[in-house]
Amino acid sequence: MVIQIARVQKPAPSFTAPAVVGDEFKDISLKDYSGKYLVFFWYPMDFTFVCPTEIIAFSDRIEEFQKLGCNVVAASCDSAWSKTERQKGGLGSVKIPILADKTKEIAKMYGVYIEEQGISLRGLFIIDPKGTVRQITINDLPVGRSVDETLRLVEAFKYTDENGEVCPANWKKGDKTIKPDVSASEEYFASLTSGEAPVSL
Repeated sequence: MVIQIARVQKPAPSFTAPAVVGDEFKDISLKDYSGKYLVFFWYPMDFTFVCPTEIIAFSDRIEEFQKLGCNVVAASCDSAWSKTERQKGGLGSVKIPILADKTKEIAKMYGVYIEEQGISLRGLFIIDPKGTVRQITINDLPVGRSVDETLRLVEAFKYTDENGEVCPANWKKGDKTIKPDVSASEEYFASLTSGEAPVSL
């Protein structure tokens, strides 16, 4: 059987799996998030040192993602857990679904499964309202992801999708963008020398 692997600019691999959503267990699917942006991120396993910090960080800032028309789903090849207190390394009450990929098939489709260990790498995927993968980041196990950078990327993709312009390096909401046309882009590059556009070195 050929396994569809997640690729930028390609449709995100479809999935359905059990998840903790609020106070209940239920199946969730990729199609549930059609029409909105989705941050779909993977963590290796429950009750480890870095994983709860990531899930809590995304959960605590979910309103910022929702204002952008974006949902967030966490996933692992472990069980979906959330009731252990934060003070004991658990999650407490979280505001994002936690998907349990017990078959490992979804992790394989998203290219994050470590066969020898039976766990996933720290993969993060931004999927647009049409179901297309727009961004992929995969970290090795020791280092967690940045919520700030993920928000910046969602804002940037949303802006370019809505306005047809492109975002330069280090772009943040409110910064100048570039018109994807040779002559029109001259306005942006001219502003670099005049000091109008922000430049990070």
